[in-house]
Amino acid sequence: MSETLESLRVKRERAHDLASVVGTMKALAASSIGQYESAVHSLEDYFRTVELGLVACFKGNGRLSIEPYTTDSGKVGAVVFGSDQGLVGRFNLSLSEDVARSLGEVPGETEVWAVGERIAGNLLDEGVNVVKVFSVPNSVQGIAPLVSEILVQGLARTVEEKHSQVLSFHNQATEFGRYQSKVRHLLPLDTRWIRQFAAQDWPTRLPPEVVGGSASLLPKLVREYLFVSLYRACAESLMSENRTRLNSMQRAEKNIEERLEQLTSDFHRLRQSAIDNELFDLIAGYEALHRKKRR
Repeated sequence: MSETLESLRVKRERAHDLASVVGTMKALAASSIGQYESAVHSLEDYFRTVELGLVACFKGNGRLSIEPYTTDSGKVGAVVFGSDQGLVGRFNLSLSEDVARSLGEVPGETEVWAVGERIAGNLLDEGVNVVKVFSVPNSVQGIAPLVSEILVQGLARTVEEKHSQVLSFHNQATEFGRYQSKVRHLLPLDTRWIRQFAAQDWPTRLPPEVVGGSASLLPKLVREYLFVSLYRACAESLMSENRTRLNSMQRAEKNIEERLEQLTSDFHRLRQSAIDNELFDLIAGYEALHRKKRR
């Protein structure tokens, strides 16, 4: 069906409206990336403080017991951070496939705490046992309450049911705006990890003193370690999600610009053709009247 000037005008207006929406979403994604990057960087000093506390506990006592955080029941728990918003491509699907593959290689029963309804659905499709679904935070301010809720419900379940391992899965941004799945072993605190802390030098000349004993302080430090680890995983997931959305918006913006150029070219061509036809009709009418007068 041949295009008309009116139909091309409507398409151009819709393309301009869509370009405005894409520009807004692009700006929001770029702004969110900066916030989540700042959140990740802000954890460095806090995590360093937690590290020093662990060094104080483990210094000279690498075999300090860390029950009830390590058991031999064989049950494995995992926290998976996904996305509940669109325009992220295979963000959830690829992560769920990697989670299913990784948990399939782990012996024993597994159960997953999913952050996001969509990732939970993908995990269920992959045959993963999802026991709890949390809402994805919409801003940096929502990460801390989410992590606290996961620790209250997830860690309590870990202690009660004696999980042998606790893992976290999320997508992490890479170069060129891409992402890859990342897994972190949160629990147990393995012997090698403990020895690394115990081998670190204390930053001051005075040796650290643990008030109340290491056995009572260690569970609190482990909880803070888990909080920082899960907070970082959530922030990195949200950052990679917004990077993916930003790339999608950039591609969409480029496609819209190309489409607008094509529509504008077609509009001007059709408009010029209509003007030419009107001029031809006008000239033809003038010549017909002129011939009639000469006769």
